[in-house]
Amino acid sequence: MRESLILWFLYRTVPGRMVLKLLVRPKVSEAAGYYLSSRASKWIVPYYIRKYKIDMRDIDIPLGGFSSFNDFFTRKRITECFDVTYGHLISPCDGLMSCIKIEGSTVLDIKNTRFTLNDLLKDRELAGQFMEGTALVFRLTPADYHRYCYAANGKVLQYRKIRGRLHCVRPIALRAVPVFAQNSREYQVLGTENFGTVIQMEIGALLVGKINNRLSSKYSNVRRGEEKGYFEFGGSTIIMLFKQNKICINESLYKRQNSDGEIPVHMGEFIARTEEER
Repeated sequence: MRESLILWFLYRTVPGRMVLKLLVRPKVSEAAGYYLSSRASKWIVPYYIRKYKIDMRDIDIPLGGFSSFNDFFTRKRITECFDVTYGHLISPCDGLMSCIKIEGSTVLDIKNTRFTLNDLLKDRELAGQFMEGTALVFRLTPADYHRYCYAANGKVLQYRKIRGRLHCVRPIALRAVPVFAQNSREYQVLGTENFGTVIQMEIGALLVGKINNRLSSKYSNVRRGEEKGYFEFGGSTIIMLFKQNKICINESLYKRQNSDGEIPVHMGEFIARTEEER
């Protein structure tokens, strides 16, 4: 409730918008990032674990504990489990997944906010290739694991980093501004073995929202389950784009669907197959 009131103030009132303009300044973001990566932020860790009921049993905890809040936020698991069946697409992260049909000029409609492919990718020719395709949107919550992997085997064809103003990606913010068009984001165009040309994009958010991707040169090979990167503190989203008739969602997942149409998924689990194998 308190978070909702704060967001209402920031996005729905004149004084709040004035405060928001200050919060999204790069210097403020940098200062917040510096603090959250310092030893002074260690006190936040136990509070955060309790508040979001985070299971720490399979987490690799450094000797002496986490050195900062961001050290905790970017934590690693001791073990990972990945579906290895040939032709399966796996979830690139933990989070809440939405499956959206790309129709006409609309790429996404999330919480009443619409985004075109061209706005998202800043590349009209590339956007045209995915018309009538499918978008998988993964929304990472504060409690989720914030490392992510490649969802399929393939080769890096293109990489792009788009700088933007960092905004909160919570629902109230989505109704107020075209968030994905303003947030910083990075994406790779991948030539995959089973799903054709695929785009995997990471999006940052309010204040820090920092994206840390491993360097992958053009035409380098990537493997399903290979770590792609991680988010530092800040609301985070991953989007995957597929061309028309390239994927068929694992129907058993729909049994988990919540009232908002989102499906809880875990990194490495089977989420889709090719249409040919349907």
